[in-house]
Amino acid sequence: MRLGQVFMKRRQVLQSVGAIGLMSAMSRVSAGVNDGFFVPAEESPHQRTFMQWPVNRRVYSDPAFLEATQMTIAEIANTISSFEPVTMLAAAEDHEKARRMLGSAVVLWDIPTEDLWCRDAGPIFLVNDAGQLAVSHIQFNGWGEKQINQRDSQIARLVAERLGLSLLPTGLRGEAGGVEHDGEGLLIAHESSWVNENRNPGLSRDEIERRLLAAYGATRMIWSDGMSGEDITDYHIDSLARLTAPQRVLINLPDKVDRNDPFHIAALETYDRLIEEGLDVEVIPEPRRPRVRSFDFVASYANYYLCNGAVIAPEFGDRKTDAIAIEALANHFPDREIVTLNVDPLGELGGGIHCATQQMPAT
Repeated sequence: MRLGQVFMKRRQVLQSVGAIGLMSAMSRVSAGVNDGFFVPAEESPHQRTFMQWPVNRRVYSDPAFLEATQMTIAEIANTISSFEPVTMLAAAEDHEKARRMLGSAVVLWDIPTEDLWCRDAGPIFLVNDAGQLAVSHIQFNGWGEKQINQRDSQIARLVAERLGLSLLPTGLRGEAGGVEHDGEGLLIAHESSWVNENRNPGLSRDEIERRLLAAYGATRMIWSDGMSGEDITDYHIDSLARLTAPQRVLINLPDKVDRNDPFHIAALETYDRLIEEGLDVEVIPEPRRPRVRSFDFVASYANYYLCNGAVIAPEFGDRKTDAIAIEALANHFPDREIVTLNVDPLGELGGGIHCATQQMPAT
């Protein structure tokens, strides 16, 4: 973090600023999703990618850092738009500035935003065998009311309305970045992001698991403890471990474990848990010499995004580990182009490319 720079970071616990709570009027079905719907794997074909334009000055108090973040989001959107359509969500009054940074292939929708984390606030799309689409609604609440979310907590609903899709309530508060799925029935997650009074008060882990399985159309769930209270997300799984195929995981671990670093300890516990469950787990190292050296910088090679024909992945300026990550991604996704970007502003905020994107599957 630069000296004197003040902005809301995901890797620190922020003061609650209040937000719109879980809406109770989304009926259509009770908790759980209609039979036959499921969330396809990210590597399945997409209709488009959704992203969000960051603007809120209560979130970004440093104008220069906000500008750098917007430029990074625009670069990600412009890169993805070479492979598939991209829709950027932003309030109408923010379109003029966004348009100056975005390529002509990126479409702007008038859906107001505060921050950029579309993986968490955006819609989770389901499909069924008949080719119908719906939105599985896990209510975003600013990571447990740690950040302003008057606009962002409405995004999934507004996108579903614009697309004319059913919004299927799950009875859960949380974020899609807090659960990883393979599209074939398996979910993995950290308990700390879900079994937490700041999101799902009064719900047991078993009940949350039941609802998550229904929300994704999945059949099996692997939990690891994770870690509460050390970052705004309560340790999202998608910056640590990703399911690249059924039973196959790519995980980002430090070469040298610091026993005083709670993230290191929690990451190793997750690794052990996945091995115990019989998954094929490949480790890639965290960068040893990234451009940004602050202790709370998130340098996660696992936080990549799969779009049609490509893997959009971060690079951190460490030539050796950047090369290892590229090779691993090429091995896991041999039919895709590997495109790497410098997204350091997102790492300073505690996230990455995957956190900033949300796919709409093709039907």
